[in-house]
Order: sequence, then structure tokens, then C-alpha cells
Amino acid sequence: MPTERFQFTGEGGHQLAAALDLPDREPVAYALFAHCFTCGKDVLAARRIALALSAKGIAVLRFDFTGLGSSEGDFANSTFSSNVADLVRAANHLRDTRKAPAILIGHSLGGAAVLAAAGQIPDARAVVTIAAPSDPAHVTGLFKDRIEDIRKQGNVEVSLAGRPFHITRKFLDDIAEHGLMAHVTNLHKALLVMHSPTDDTVGIDNATRIFLAAKHPKSFVSLADADHLLSKRRDDAYVADVIAAWVTRYLDPMMPDQAADLSEAPRPVVVRETRANKFQQTVSIGPHQMLADEPVAAGGEDTGPGPYDFVLAGLGACTSMTLRLYAERKSLPLERTTVTLSHRKIHAEDCAECETEAGMLDQIDLVIAMEGNLDAEQRQRLMEIADKCPVHRTLASEIRIVTVAAD
Repeated sequence: MPTERFQFTGEGGHQLAAALDLPDREPVAYALFAHCFTCGKDVLAARRIALALSAKGIAVLRFDFTGLGSSEGDFANSTFSSNVADLVRAANHLRDTRKAPAILIGHSLGGAAVLAAAGQIPDARAVVTIAAPSDPAHVTGLFKDRIEDIRKQGNVEVSLAGRPFHITRKFLDDIAEHGLMAHVTNLHKALLVMHSPTDDTVGIDNATRIFLAAKHPKSFVSLADADHLLSKRRDDAYVADVIAAWVTRYLDPMMPDQAADLSEAPRPVVVRETRANKFQQTVSIGPHQMLADEPVAAGGEDTGPGPYDFVLAGLGACTSMTLRLYAERKSLPLERTTVTLSHRKIHAEDCAECETEAGMLDQIDLVIAMEGNLDAEQRQRLMEIADKCPVHRTLASEIRIVTVAAD
């Protein structure tokens, strides 16, 4: 997936370094990501979430706030208000060069910043906060033993995450003036609050206050066992999966001609390495994007289903759909079907009906549960129909696979 790097002019006239992570096709939407306090656009959580969202068709703009990362300016001269203003500038840049962001995502203090900026970004439909404080002044707890010195001296160097930063009296005064709950109450946009109940940097009570202050539509997702910085890759992948699924309800519906194009079959499946880890791939099928990976035990990072998982999923979905079509055609009282599949290797001699007599064979086991007031004869007939699904017939027949090199 391509990442475009560029600069745009921030509120203070400085050039701010930005990265736009783009999907392999036309984006379904654009998102603007605000990083955590003193972190930068390339912090692991921001980069991983942005890449995972782009794999799902959502373009993500992340940038370094003033004085951080590769952006110009002095961090000591930045404030919460200037961060909010820079977010609005970033949204304007997207609007002028690509398309205005429909999604605003903020991590930690960046979450508070997107809540404060949302009212100035009219195109945004949905706002996501991740481990966000309900009061921007919460960050002063990171250097609470130096606050008195900052008040007296006006500018003091403090250590944050092992790095030196200058905090000014202006920063303290500015952050104390922000009543974030007023912005939340008047948000008028869909809100997704994501927070870990074990976050020891920004407590879960902050998420409670934000959620209670917001009006519907609003949602809360618990990031169980995650730390504040989402340092585990699986947590970043989970956050991206939830955001991508949740936000579809609030994006513009497809135009009729787009829908017609997407319904054409067969659709090519495009699989491409992300190079984010050893095995991770993006799988693109029409408008749908997902990740493929291997389990940790196989050397992957389990950020998506494995190759055989996709095979089983296709067979299971086809089986269930085939049963639904047959039940409706025959007016059978089938309420719901659940297909559970597994794949294993067996010895050829253990399969009496198989042509192969030696070595190992692949076996796929399907367990089909059918809900509804079905009699024994109807259930038996449905079990017979299950083996007639197109994918089942494909897998059970001779398959010719033609592999060629791309031009």
C-alpha cells in the first residue's frame, strides 16, 4: 500500500510533516489521525492502525504536531489550542488536495484534540477516540511534580517517556481553559469511544465521562488487556477492524453505478504483501479489503486469517447459502444454519472411499447445525443439499490452476 509523504502549513506558519496511507484502490473514505501527547505520526500505534485501515480501503492522514517528529517549530511554543488548529489545517489540506476527512481518529491527548476540532471540520461524519482523557489537563499529571516550577519560571524542561521536553506556563494556561465536555455534548457526529479498562495512564473513568456526555449515535468498545500505547500489534489490528466495521454505517452510500460495478462476477481477488511483518498480506475483493496472516505458532503475527482459514470460510459460507436458497425454494422452516469447519491431514489408508491408497490426504470436516422446526426427512434432505454447494463441488473436482508471471 502506498504512503505519500509531504508537508503542509500549520497554524503557526511552520511546515508540518505528514504521511497519507492510501489503499490500493480508490479510497472509500478519508480519515485524519491525531497522535498521542509528544508521540509523533510514526509512533507504532498510529502507523499500524493507519496501515490496517488503508488495507480496508480507508485512506489515513497522520502528521507530526508542531515541534515533534519531522515537523518544524518548537514544541515549547505549541499548545492544545495550536494542536486543534493544526488538525483543522490538516483537514483543509485533505479537502483541497484529495477529499475532506469523513472520519476523525485521536489517540490519548489526540483523542481530546479531535473532539475539540470536530465542530470545525463539517465534513467529518464520525469521531473515534482511543484512550482519550475527558479533560486535556489530564496530561499535566505526567509532570505534576514540576507544575509549580513551570508556573514560577515560565519554561521548564521535563522528562516524558525518557525524552526531554520544554513545558511552558502558556501551555498550562491554555489547557486549563478547555472545557472538553461542552464539545462532546455538542458534537452532533457519530462517536466511538475505545478504552482499556486497565489503562494506567488515562483511567477508564475518562471514557465513561466522554460517553455519558455524548448524544447518540455513540458506541463504546472495551480494549481489554491493552496498554495505553497499544504496544501489542494485535490490539492495533483489533482497533482498525472495529473502526472499519463501525464507520460504514456513517459513510456515504455507494452510487447506483458503483453498486452495479461491484456486483459484477466473477471479481478478481488481489493479494499483496504489506511488508509490515513476515507473512501479512492484503486481500482485495471488489470493495472488500481484509488482512491475511499466519498464526504466531507458524511464524506470523495472527493479524488476519490464514490461507486455509479463507478456504474453510469460503466453503462454509457457500454451504450455508446453498441451504438457505434450497430452504426458501421449498418453504422449509429453516431458521438459521451454522457451519463449523476444520482441516486436517489423514492417512490415505484411513479413507476407504478415496482413490489414493498411500501417503497423506487433506480432510475437511463440516459440522452443520440447523435451527428450526424441521422433521427428520427435511434435515436429511438439507444434509444432502449441503454437499452440492458450488465451492464443495469445486474443491472435490479436478482443478486446473494456471500460474503466469505478471508483465
